[in-house]
Amino acid sequence: MTQKNTGWLRIIKAFGYSLAGLKAAWLNEAAFRQEVLLCIILIPFAFLLGNNGLERALLISCIILVLITELLNSAIEALADRISSEQDILIKRAKDIGSAAVFIALCYTILVWGLVLLS
Repeated sequence: MTQKNTGWLRIIKAFGYSLAGLKAAWLNEAAFRQEVLLCIILIPFAFLLGNNGLERALLISCIILVLITELLNSAIEALADRISSEQDILIKRAKDIGSAAVFIALCYTILVWGLVLLS
Protein backbone atom coordinates (compact mmCIF):
# COMPACT_ATOMS: atom_id res chain seq x y z
CA MET A 1 0.00 0.00 0.00
CA THR A 2 1.42 3.37 -0.97
CA GLN A 3 1.23 6.31 1.37
CA LYS A 4 -0.16 9.53 -0.06
CA ASN A 5 1.65 12.80 0.49
CA THR A 6 -0.33 15.06 2.78
CA GLY A 7 0.14 18.31 4.63
CA TRP A 8 3.40 20.18 4.25
CA LEU A 9 5.09 17.39 2.30
CA ARG A 10 2.45 17.62 -0.42
CA ILE A 11 2.82 21.40 -0.55
CA ILE A 12 6.62 21.18 -0.76
CA LYS A 13 6.47 18.57 -3.53
CA ALA A 14 3.86 20.58 -5.46
CA PHE A 15 6.10 23.64 -5.21
CA GLY A 16 9.00 21.60 -6.60
CA TYR A 17 6.87 20.40 -9.52
CA SER A 18 5.85 24.00 -10.23
CA LEU A 19 9.47 25.16 -10.27
CA ALA A 20 10.35 22.29 -12.60
CA GLY A 21 7.53 23.37 -14.93
CA LEU A 22 8.70 26.97 -14.95
CA LYS A 23 12.27 25.83 -15.65
CA ALA A 24 11.09 23.57 -18.50
CA ALA A 25 9.05 26.39 -20.02
CA TRP A 26 11.98 28.81 -19.75
CA LEU A 27 14.43 26.34 -21.33
CA ASN A 28 12.16 25.03 -24.08
CA GLU A 29 9.70 27.78 -25.00
CA ALA A 30 10.94 30.95 -26.69
CA ALA A 31 7.48 32.54 -26.47
CA PHE A 32 7.47 32.05 -22.68
CA ARG A 33 10.88 33.71 -22.38
CA GLN A 34 9.67 36.66 -24.47
CA GLU A 35 6.55 37.03 -22.35
CA VAL A 36 8.55 36.87 -19.11
CA LEU A 37 10.75 39.68 -20.45
CA LEU A 38 7.59 41.60 -21.33
CA CYS A 39 6.46 41.17 -17.72
CA ILE A 40 9.80 42.39 -16.40
CA ILE A 41 9.41 45.53 -18.52
CA LEU A 42 5.69 46.19 -18.04
CA ILE A 43 5.16 45.44 -14.34
CA PRO A 44 7.28 48.38 -13.15
CA PHE A 45 5.37 50.59 -15.61
CA ALA A 46 2.11 49.34 -14.12
CA PHE A 47 3.18 50.74 -10.76
CA LEU A 48 4.12 54.06 -12.36
CA LEU A 49 1.13 54.44 -14.68
CA GLY A 50 -1.67 53.06 -12.53
CA ASN A 51 -3.41 55.80 -10.56
CA ASN A 52 -4.57 53.52 -7.75
CA GLY A 53 -4.35 49.96 -6.51
CA LEU A 54 -7.18 48.74 -8.70
CA GLU A 55 -5.62 50.08 -11.89
CA ARG A 56 -2.24 48.63 -10.96
CA ALA A 57 -3.86 45.28 -10.21
CA LEU A 58 -5.64 45.29 -13.58
CA LEU A 59 -2.47 46.17 -15.48
CA ILE A 60 -0.41 43.50 -13.73
CA SER A 61 -3.04 40.74 -13.69
CA CYS A 62 -3.62 40.81 -17.43
CA ILE A 63 0.14 40.44 -18.01
CA ILE A 64 0.24 37.48 -15.61
CA LEU A 65 -2.74 36.01 -17.47
CA VAL A 66 -0.63 35.95 -20.63
CA LEU A 67 2.04 33.90 -18.80
CA ILE A 68 -0.54 31.48 -17.41
CA THR A 69 -2.10 31.03 -20.84
CA GLU A 70 1.31 30.48 -22.46
CA LEU A 71 2.17 27.81 -19.87
CA LEU A 72 -1.08 25.97 -20.59
CA ASN A 73 -0.53 26.29 -24.34
CA SER A 74 3.00 24.94 -23.97
CA ALA A 75 1.69 22.00 -21.95
CA ILE A 76 -0.87 21.21 -24.66
CA GLU A 77 1.82 21.38 -27.33
CA ALA A 78 4.19 19.13 -25.37
CA LEU A 79 1.48 16.52 -24.86
CA ALA A 80 0.42 16.71 -28.49
CA ASP A 81 4.01 16.27 -29.66
CA ARG A 82 4.41 13.28 -27.32
CA ILE A 83 1.28 11.62 -28.63
CA SER A 84 2.25 11.80 -32.28
CA SER A 85 4.78 13.44 -34.54
CA GLU A 86 2.60 12.71 -37.58
CA GLN A 87 0.21 15.25 -39.08
CA ASP A 88 -3.11 14.87 -37.32
CA ILE A 89 -6.11 17.16 -37.67
CA LEU A 90 -7.12 16.86 -33.99
CA ILE A 91 -3.59 17.58 -32.72
CA LYS A 92 -3.40 20.58 -35.05
CA ARG A 93 -6.77 21.77 -33.75
CA ALA A 94 -5.61 21.45 -30.12
CA LYS A 95 -2.42 23.38 -30.85
CA ASP A 96 -4.29 26.06 -32.80
CA ILE A 97 -6.84 26.50 -30.01
CA GLY A 98 -4.05 26.84 -27.44
CA SER A 99 -2.39 29.44 -29.65
CA ALA A 100 -5.69 31.28 -30.00
CA ALA A 101 -5.99 31.40 -26.20
CA VAL A 102 -2.58 33.09 -25.96
CA PHE A 103 -3.61 35.53 -28.70
CA ILE A 104 -6.80 36.44 -26.84
CA ALA A 105 -4.85 36.94 -23.61
CA LEU A 106 -2.46 39.28 -25.44
CA CYS A 107 -5.38 41.19 -27.00
CA TYR A 108 -6.99 41.47 -23.56
CA THR A 109 -3.73 42.89 -22.19
CA ILE A 110 -3.62 45.52 -24.93
CA LEU A 111 -7.27 46.40 -24.28
CA VAL A 112 -6.82 46.76 -20.51
CA TRP A 113 -3.63 48.79 -20.82
CA GLY A 114 -5.26 51.00 -23.45
CA LEU A 115 -8.38 51.63 -21.39
CA VAL A 116 -6.46 52.32 -18.19
CA LEU A 117 -3.97 54.64 -19.88
CA LEU A 118 -6.64 56.54 -21.79
CA SER A 119 -8.84 57.11 -18.72
